[in-house]
This record gives sequence, structure tokens and C-alpha cells, in this order.
Amino acid sequence: MSEQVHTLNIAGMTCGGCSSRVTRVLEATPGVLKAEISHETDSGIITTSADISTSQVVEMVKSTGFEASA
Repeated sequence: MSEQVHTLNIAGMTCGGCSSRVTRVLEATPGVLKAEISHETDSGIITTSADISTSQVVEMVKSTGFEASA
């Protein structure tokens, strides 16, 4: 399986609960293999299958209530 790594800026997270929420939602999404989200650096490194685009990952993060950009 081919993988792709997406690095995002994520705004609005204020605590570990915020980053845990984003991680849970992303890792429950088909095609997302791993999500490393940090509220301390306002960033995320998300590993997906190759057929998931960066814009799709941005929309996944936005669905959790936070702003995201590549």
C-alpha cells in the first residue's frame, strides 16, 4: 500500500483534549493510517493512503471544528 504524509497547520486547539479529539476523528476515517496532532505546535502530521488528497485531510480537520491549512 502506498502512503502519503500531510503536514497541516491547525488553529484553535487550546489543550490536549482538542488534539485528542482531532486524532480520534481522523484515525476513525477510512484511509487515514496515523494522525499525530499537537496543540502545542498547532500542527498535525497525518499519514494516509495515497488516494487521499491534502485538501481532503484539511476538510476532515475542519469537520472537527478547527481551522486547518497545508
